[in-house]
This record gives sequence, structure tokens and C-alpha cells, in this order.
Amino acid sequence: MAWQQTSGYNARAGAEGAMSRYKRIIGDTLRSHGRQAQETEIRIAASILNRMLDLGRPESFRAA
Repeated sequence: MAWQQTSGYNARAGAEGAMSRYKRIIGDTLRSHGRQAQETEIRIAASILNRMLDLGRPESFRAA
């Protein structure tokens, strides 16, 4: 398990999982043309994805 920390495996796996969720839910292509419009589209899509993840995440607390 030490190799995961030294190689940064956990961060990379987390980023790959996030991109996989994004592409599965939002799609893997941008629909708008132009840099500013694409940036706006990405911000909206990321906001939607974060909201969906927040709604599905259970609220937990530490018991004793």
C-alpha cells in the first residue's frame, strides 16, 4: 500500500473516477462553440454533477 502513496495512485484513481462519472452523466463532447461558451458549459455541468453527488451522499456522523 505504500507504493500507492508514493506514486500518487489514489489521487489519479479519484480523478479518473470523477471524469468517468462526468462523461457518463453529462456526455463526452462539448456542444457549444467558442472558448468562453465551452468554459460556461463545463462550469454548469460540473455544478450539476456536484449537486447530484451531494444529493446522493448520505449524511453520516461519528458515533462515540
